[in-house]
Amino acid sequence: MNLHQFRFLQEAVRRNFNLTEAARALFTSQPGVSKAIIELEGELGVEIFSRHGKRIRKLTAPGVEVLRSVEIILREVGNLKRIGQNYAAQDSGQLTIAATHTQARYRLPQVVAEFRRRFPKVSVHLFQGSPEQVAGAVLEERADLGLATESLLEQGELITLPCYEWQHMLVTPPAHALNQIDDVSLQELARYPIVTYGQGFAGRRRIDQAFAQHGLRPDIVLEAIDSDVLKTYVELGLGVGLIAEMAFQSERDSQLQARPVGQLFGSNLTRVAFKRGVYQRGFVYVLAELLSPRLSRKLVEQVLRGESAGDFSI
Repeated sequence: MNLHQFRFLQEAVRRNFNLTEAARALFTSQPGVSKAIIELEGELGVEIFSRHGKRIRKLTAPGVEVLRSVEIILREVGNLKRIGQNYAAQDSGQLTIAATHTQARYRLPQVVAEFRRRFPKVSVHLFQGSPEQVAGAVLEERADLGLATESLLEQGELITLPCYEWQHMLVTPPAHALNQIDDVSLQELARYPIVTYGQGFAGRRRIDQAFAQHGLRPDIVLEAIDSDVLKTYVELGLGVGLIAEMAFQSERDSQLQARPVGQLFGSNLTRVAFKRGVYQRGFVYVLAELLSPRLSRKLVEQVLRGESAGDFSI
């Protein structure tokens, strides 16, 4: 048995049992992946995959157990590499952050700038995606940590900590009729076309729930994941916007008016996520502290060791 076989097995499962895709991801050949898996099955004396002809379809019962052990082995191999890097080159290396567009565009710039000031020899890679993709990047160890508002709590292999709370903002053109109303209600808001985030992004779930609880069907005329896109369409008069408060910057967005509407949709909680059991290099803790004053190194280390986080919800 060898690590190549383990990696081929793991990637085959990640690629939904498509060996061609697994081979492409690992920069090798499909026959090579297939042969390595067959050899591993021979050494173990069990079939890892059930097959239909030459195609693998799913994991067998022993295959599930084999995969579980393989993932532990590969995670610990990765941990050994990180431990060596941490002590051999404490202030250099690579940090990969997975984040949604809103977090990457509005929350991370100042954080990353300060991080780079402290660690000029560490290159920062940003992976942007949906909340599900952010979770996947951390789970597959393609990212050291993830930052998102949705989905992270739904993954049992992730350890998450609350980072910061935020609310939605109602964004309108200066002459819009809603600007004349001091306390906008959901009923009043539902009278106008709305542009906001797509399903699964930036607290959209809370928006839908609030309208549904009052028996209202809002006229959502445009959905996007990019706050700048939403603001552009509000400026063009397509509708009123519901965006994350961090995405409104009064100097840059001087052609729009905005007000907080947390009283209508509640508060949202952005979380930072780490993969359970993965050793973190020292500078990862520094980034966490820069993200939120809540996230002291002591607290994060405590949680990653599996100890209680006190008042924090994990």
